[in-house]
Amino acid sequence: MKMVFLGPPGAGKGTLAALASARMGLPHLSTGDLFRAAVKDGSELGERVKNILDEGRLVPDELTIALVKERLSRSDARKGWILDGFPRTTGQAEALDAIAGPDWVINFHVEDSVILKRLTGRRICSGCGKIYHVVTMPPAAEGKCDACGADLYTRPDDREESIRTRLSAYRNQTAPLIQWYGDKGKLVTIDGTGSPEAVYERFAEAVKA
Repeated sequence: MKMVFLGPPGAGKGTLAALASARMGLPHLSTGDLFRAAVKDGSELGERVKNILDEGRLVPDELTIALVKERLSRSDARKGWILDGFPRTTGQAEALDAIAGPDWVINFHVEDSVILKRLTGRRICSGCGKIYHVVTMPPAAEGKCDACGADLYTRPDDREESIRTRLSAYRNQTAPLIQWYGDKGKLVTIDGTGSPEAVYERFAEAVKA
């Protein structure tokens, strides 16, 4: 089964993709992971990605699509895959269809107010990188990591102004993509609120149906 997971920042699609990957035996592929793996491998594509990222530029569609195509050609992706973070535009979706179109496109819908609560409460350990949340997963000692004792901090991307900007950009960019897949009869929208387990159950029922 070939699937694309869509959802705004903070919708939890990465967590859901990891759950689905483990339970369905499908590789979970995100563009961020593909970029990091390519750079680590030191391949020709990886060198191009490294140079672009080092300069603070966005990786162009042509290169992103080439990386996705190469990854989907590997043996572990033959029976299916879960793409998280790609495609982001109808142009990328058309390129993916030319490689191997998805069977399902899962759109995880979460209201902006819920996403703001999720992301503004997130804290990161400056030492080991462990993730906390001031409400759902607080540290034992305020502002300190349970694992290594280092200070916790809020990423710039997790500040409210930044989150609202990211959400606006996502809605503007992805709305045409949602319509595009909807017209093809491949889109399923899932309520992304609640625990990861509850959202996964909704997803599993929708795909099964």
